[in-house]
Amino acid sequence: MFKLFKTLREAGTATVKYPFKPLEVAHGFRGKPEYDPLQCIACGACISACPANALTMETDLSSGERRWQLFIGRCIYCARCEEVCPTRAIHLSEDFETAVLNKDDLYIKSTFRLQYCRQCHEAFAPKKSVEYAMALMVASGVEESSIEALRPMYETCPSCKQKNNLLNNERRNFRLHAEGEK
Repeated sequence: MFKLFKTLREAGTATVKYPFKPLEVAHGFRGKPEYDPLQCIACGACISACPANALTMETDLSSGERRWQLFIGRCIYCARCEEVCPTRAIHLSEDFETAVLNKDDLYIKSTFRLQYCRQCHEAFAPKKSVEYAMALMVASGVEESSIEALRPMYETCPSCKQKNNLLNNERRNFRLHAEGEK
């Protein structure tokens, strides 16, 4: 019996003193997602990638808003959202303590304004996505004056762009003309 106590004393402590002492996690540990709404463009890539459906997005056309929401209670910490985010607006931190007293504290929410088409006045994309596309053009070396000249094109919905391209500067496109004769 004394031999056992001696062995235990020499072995030392096998556990950590958590929660009385902070727990150090390994590098690359995937914990609670952190979200930066200023960085987000509401593209929806994270929503498509989330296997647990912890991320949702709703578009309200009447108010002209898109609501993004993360429910940490459903998150499985897979980091797919982090992998697909083009602006690095969401990443997994090393924080693993997600216990809360109120269930509403497990939700992270953000609201984005929608861009309205210059021609049909229908909402078609988040404003931040349009601004991000224009900023990418600046970053690629295109002059800002040229980009501002293209602003009407960026602020036009895909259906109106298609109609404009088919009309082709008031000359009728052959395909459109042929379909009209049927």
